[in-house]
Amino acid sequence: MVALMRHNFFACFLGFLAFCLVCGLPAGALAGQRQLSVFVSILPEEYFVKRIGGDRVRVEALVRPGQSPETYEPTPQQMARLARTRIYFRIGVPFENGLIPKLIRSMPNLTIIDLRAGLDLLELAGAQSGELDPHTWLDPLLVKKQARLIMETLIRFDPEGAKLYRTNYQQFARDLETLNSRLLTILRPLAGRTVYVFHPAYGYFCRAYNLVQKAVIEHGKRPGGKRLARLIEQARRDRVKVIFVQPQFSAKAAKTIAKAIGGTVVALDPLARDYIANMKTMAGKMA
Repeated sequence: MVALMRHNFFACFLGFLAFCLVCGLPAGALAGQRQLSVFVSILPEEYFVKRIGGDRVRVEALVRPGQSPETYEPTPQQMARLARTRIYFRIGVPFENGLIPKLIRSMPNLTIIDLRAGLDLLELAGAQSGELDPHTWLDPLLVKKQARLIMETLIRFDPEGAKLYRTNYQQFARDLETLNSRLLTILRPLAGRTVYVFHPAYGYFCRAYNLVQKAVIEHGKRPGGKRLARLIEQARRDRVKVIFVQPQFSAKAAKTIAKAIGGTVVALDPLARDYIANMKTMAGKMA
């Protein structure tokens, strides 16, 4: 039933796309458009593109606040806007795996840029063998590399804005370096410590700041009774007092562990839009 609904949705969408083309609206641009139209997967990417593109770029993230990129599906309205977009920056989050092949088939004029290109990627903790960790944006120095790719792409599509894009990139790169230095200072006293999190989103963050991530979720599944007992025992040995959760996931299992160890549950949101402020907030909560 779900597969049939998805098939019908994309069949209807292709009909809409054909209508746009007949009416003279090319798939890659709006008639009379003054801004470069860009789509991204998540809100931190939206922040990155806006920092570099400024007012010359109109950028929209598919996954909105409170939604999870694990299970997200674009709305018909978003797909319609994607059909009139020049660039889509992907970052490797799970919902892209089903979306990207459909975009390639139905929107040949849409340029898809992978922001993971050239990065030293990790396997996702507790996942099936070979599954890559998409949470690259939680390392500011990786974001600096992603920002350069964003700048180069915007210049390719809008050469007239090259000076602005380069200037904005240089300022953003400096801000990312300052952020990295600040996080090193905040987290240095915790070097080597184990951080207990509900969802394994912090692999790159922990690699950058010499922490160890321990996730409640394993292989995409919440822990059963036996594993929950092992996690509680391990948390006691590690003298953990805080379990970090995300607003996109249920905190029930994390609360069970926290209660058993006499600890607390603290919320972090790796998908918040205000990237630099949010990274400082997360580091402060961990410290």
